[in-house]
Amino acid sequence: MKLFSSFLLALTFLLSSVGSFAQTAKPKAKGPATETLQLKTSAVCDMCKARLEKALAYEKGVQAALLDVPSQMLTVTYRPDKTTPAALRTAVQETGYDADNQTANARAYSQLPDCCKKTNSTH
Repeated sequence: MKLFSSFLLALTFLLSSVGSFAQTAKPKAKGPATETLQLKTSAVCDMCKARLEKALAYEKGVQAALLDVPSQMLTVTYRPDKTTPAALRTAVQETGYDADNQTANARAYSQLPDCCKKTNSTH
């Protein structure tokens, strides 16, 4: 019984030490600053949304990408120390979509499904 009592005392001491350490630990530094860029795209459907959001997720420095299909606006949150608005526009073009007033890469556009092409009459 004395051994069990000593074990409980040691365990209590250990847990209180861990708890006090957690309270005195320094808070984490805030992450790097991010900026937001909005691009007008030629995206027309939910497949476009999935394709663009996935492609931008792989771009260095991109924190988030969200396409609003009805307005065709792609909002990208990114780290300016890792990428630039020009690089993000290029990434959209290389995916097959227009980015603001810059037209899509012709080869990438030709590989899009028919429903994703801006010339499709069903949109």
